[in-house]
Amino acid sequence: MATINVYEQYFRADCIANGVQRNAVSVLLISDSECGNIRYEVAVNFFPHNAPDDFAISYDAYHSRVVYEASGRRSKKREKELLELLPSVADELADEVQATILWDQPLIEARRG
Repeated sequence: MATINVYEQYFRADCIANGVQRNAVSVLLISDSECGNIRYEVAVNFFPHNAPDDFAISYDAYHSRVVYEASGRRSKKREKELLELLPSVADELADEVQATILWDQPLIEARRG
């Protein structure tokens, strides 16, 4: 299986998970391929970020949703379309746990794989 973070970026956020305030979120578009099948997943992972240099990721506030699954392989055209959907899916995931992603407050530049 090949797993690739197609997109990853950290943003300020507001979330309480397991009794702990989370001030940031990692937003990802993940591609998994195996045996001629491709799957894309949008994930959000809320973490404390208690200081400007605190990027210690905890995985107890990780939420994801599969947004595409079919036979085939990675496609730049499909990834572009999925990146356009990413903010709305990430917001839906955040809403499910009463969290907010502050899209206008990125903490790092976007990384693409």
